[in-house]
Amino acid sequence: MAFLRENSRTLLLKTTALAAVAAFIQGCAQTPAQQPPSEATIAAHVAAATRDAGTDLVPLLDLCKPAPAAQPPQAELDKGLKALIDKPAPPPGQAFDNLYFVGADWVSAWAIKTSDGIILIDALNNQMEAAALIEGGMRGLGLDPAQIKYVVVTHGHGDHYGGAPYLAQKYRARVVMSEADWTMTETKLEFATPVWGAPPKRGAGDVSAKDGDRLTLGDTTVTLYITPGHTMGTISPVFDVTSNGQKHRAMLWGGTAFNFGKNVPRLGSYIDATRRMGTVVQAQKIDVLLSNHSAIDSSQARLATLRQQQPAGAANPFVIGTPAVSRALNVMGECAQAQRDRFVLQ
Repeated sequence: MAFLRENSRTLLLKTTALAAVAAFIQGCAQTPAQQPPSEATIAAHVAAATRDAGTDLVPLLDLCKPAPAAQPPQAELDKGLKALIDKPAPPPGQAFDNLYFVGADWVSAWAIKTSDGIILIDALNNQMEAAALIEGGMRGLGLDPAQIKYVVVTHGHGDHYGGAPYLAQKYRARVVMSEADWTMTETKLEFATPVWGAPPKRGAGDVSAKDGDRLTLGDTTVTLYITPGHTMGTISPVFDVTSNGQKHRAMLWGGTAFNFGKNVPRLGSYIDATRRMGTVVQAQKIDVLLSNHSAIDSSQARLATLRQQQPAGAANPFVIGTPAVSRALNVMGECAQAQRDRFVLQ
């Protein structure tokens, strides 16, 4: 197993050129964003998001609803989280030949099977869920939890890191998190609640990921892009999956909601991240979009479709195509611009 830094000059030049072209095109297309914020610019961004969402990306339009300017009171936060955690978990499922869902009802965990072990993306809310849903789910799918070599925590909120300490200690798995979110979880948690497990403690073998780092295990490489916004160190992994003998490129958007209150610069970072990743989607022909919350990527419905008897060679419902992935990023970016304008006007 190896952890590699992307340092290719050629790749950097190509990515920079693509980003410049995309920024020019997007800048020409988004006149409302250059105007002073107003009710008209907000409406224009929401209209653009609605247009890009079409009929297939409607769940993302929840982002266009006004976001609260402050976090909820502690008692309300704890009560809301407990209600979400108490929802009955769906069955585990296999999305691709090498990718498995082992999550809860509202928050997801994904296991990537490689030739030398398993890369787990996110670890749910707490040790109890990690044992019941991740370990139990993996065993039900024919996977061995002892093969977990890495736990990639997409961002430093407890619904994603809660079970990581348990899995890391039990299986000597290495925890991967961005430096910004390691620092946040080691100093002042953005959301502190007893409903979640404690954050992992960084050990000598754990990894502080930087933008473009590549996590390689056996025959599989996962590229870790830092997409700040939801937290300032959110990781959006990109990796290959296969279905019916066909290879596809998948991206898991690491943090979606605007639950950080009135923070205009942070929304700006989110907008920049959606634009930047739009160039990556086009360059790498990413045609699968995943999330760490199943309400966003409709993963439960898609897994249910896959569990039904399918004809040989039937299309995998998780493969939505590169244009749809690009539209999804546009929806998120437009909704973020609408929210930024709302906050500026407050």
